[in-house]
Amino acid sequence: MTTNPSDVEVEKVLANGIQNRWYAICPSHFVQQTPVSLRRLGHKIVLWRDADGTPYALEDHCPHRGAPLSAGIPLGNRIACGYHGVEVNCKGTVIAVPGSPGCKLEGSRPTLAFHVKEAHGALFLYNSYTNIDEPPPLVLPEELTSDEYEKFLCYLEWDVDYRYVLDNVMDPMHGTFLHKQSHSMAAGARAAKFELRDTEHGFSFEKAAQRDVNFDWTEFADTGIHWARLDIPYPKSGGPGGSFGIAAFATPMQDGKSAVFFWRNRKVSGWERDSWRFLYKNRLEARHWDVVEQDRVILEVMEPDANKREHLYQHDVAVTRLRRSLRQLAIEQLSGKN
Repeated sequence: MTTNPSDVEVEKVLANGIQNRWYAICPSHFVQQTPVSLRRLGHKIVLWRDADGTPYALEDHCPHRGAPLSAGIPLGNRIACGYHGVEVNCKGTVIAVPGSPGCKLEGSRPTLAFHVKEAHGALFLYNSYTNIDEPPPLVLPEELTSDEYEKFLCYLEWDVDYRYVLDNVMDPMHGTFLHKQSHSMAAGARAAKFELRDTEHGFSFEKAAQRDVNFDWTEFADTGIHWARLDIPYPKSGGPGGSFGIAAFATPMQDGKSAVFFWRNRKVSGWERDSWRFLYKNRLEARHWDVVEQDRVILEVMEPDANKREHLYQHDVAVTRLRRSLRQLAIEQLSGKN
């Protein structure tokens, strides 16, 4: 008989991130040929590159005695532990034990290996719970994959659970209040009714009878990676192009900390693209950092269990839907269906 997972078990899964999904883990420049150790998704992970720049990732524990592989020596697509020289390749297989050639450790695959892809200035990692030979494709939103968009990565590390970051993105109403001094979010009604609508890969949440005025809508999607996107209409002072967009990703680190990725984007072409790039880097980017700093400050002062004291209302329907969706994925994972 199948038993339902306990709330404690579900919470542990959610705190570490759903398995069998892609996650953005760090900007590309974090990882060079010298190994680096990062805490992500409930794991301690070593990352490095070979001479051609290809990135690799393993659980940061030598299978021999548990020394961190990040303190070892990179050898192309494998790494040698600095403690006893045990060599582990990028698939998690031990290929050499210099101190005891031919021992049973050689040829075994005890180390958890992660598939890594590099795109748009960041590294993405597939959060598998066991070694797999081929991950599913990394499917990102159009704003990142289409050449019609110009984009800039904004990376942050916040002292808050990644789920609060996602809650914040799925809450268009906060823009009218928290960001009311922003040049791009001062317009529109202070009060609004919202509509929830299913999309191909998730759902959208938008203000009824208000479009292209303020931070009017947001969308959450699961394409094998969880992401959200939103549009903020721009005044003429914002330069050429369509609305200012954000493609958002959040990844758990450890101790309630989050790695936050905001790809700021705009649909522009030709000379307008060059014009907007110049305007963004010389004027607008600083304003955008001010806006995300407002988000950081309010989220970091919230208690970790703030969601246990909530009294939600209609503006929070998307937050409720998101939490329910993630909880269901955690239950399916614990039941072996995910």
